[in-house]
Amino acid sequence: MKQHWLQPPEWSWNVTGGEATHVHQWVAPLGEGSDKPDLILYGAPLSRSSISVSGASLYPNEFRKMWKSFATYNLDEDVDLSPFRVVDAGDVTMHTTDILTSHQRIQEATASLTASYPQTLTCMIGGDHSTTACAVRGIKDVHPEETIGILQLDTHLDVRDPAELGPANGTPIRQLIDGSVIKGEHVINIGLHGYYNAKPLIDYAKKHQIQMVTLKQARKQGIVETIEEALHQLSSKVDRIYVTVDKDVLDISVAPGVPASTPGGMTAIELFDALLEIGKHQIVQHIDFVCLDPSKDSAVSETVKIGVYAWMQLITGRVCSSN
Repeated sequence: MKQHWLQPPEWSWNVTGGEATHVHQWVAPLGEGSDKPDLILYGAPLSRSSISVSGASLYPNEFRKMWKSFATYNLDEDVDLSPFRVVDAGDVTMHTTDILTSHQRIQEATASLTASYPQTLTCMIGGDHSTTACAVRGIKDVHPEETIGILQLDTHLDVRDPAELGPANGTPIRQLIDGSVIKGEHVINIGLHGYYNAKPLIDYAKKHQIQMVTLKQARKQGIVETIEEALHQLSSKVDRIYVTVDKDVLDISVAPGVPASTPGGMTAIELFDALLEIGKHQIVQHIDFVCLDPSKDSAVSETVKIGVYAWMQLITGRVCSSN
């Protein structure tokens, strides 16, 4: 296995003993927690590859800083999450100026974690959406014979042409399809709406049989039911599912800390319900949360809080499915 490129995060909590009642007490550094974790977390703090100006590289640290505000008990589901073993592998070391080198490091780090912890749910905290293509390629490196399906929660298709933009955050799905890492028919995008995807991008998606589920359609059917159906469809076609959550799927009114957020997007509750359902499906073996810029967030960090809450919902779903 190539160099894993992971280093301890810039921010970590100094926790000594006591009961793990809150997230900052619960998440252990990799190597200090269980040798068979249930979820392994790692950061990909890269946003130089973003089409719009973005400080998404700041999110992994702000994500960790917010842990102290969240208990490990979910009152809605009446479940204690603390027995679920979560470890933090740190952040992928980014090259200061070379985007392609940074992308390669994310790919190698993901491959290393996937190979070393084959039964563990991996969770990458971005970073902009270009990091998703790197992570999926890393998984494919470890499992070249397996088919990978993508469940994408996003306002955008992210199939812009890398030949024009380079490997930017508007291109990851096209990178993966054009590179024969995945097939378009194994991609389901939920959350598309309004006027944010130009016709040539729609034409590309149709040509490659990407399943486009608009937010209007999902609301009519029910968000949870739509997620459940999408995962059922993918599970019948692929060996493993990678979920990517672009925070611009959220409505701009609840997500000031997202560079490309738009009117008409998901509410926070809809996103929370979606992640709870996603967590219940064991075929989901990899997930990322990308495109959240803390530098654009409100004074009370509402977008970062939504991001941590959504991640906790994923874990709640996984715990509930195991009980």
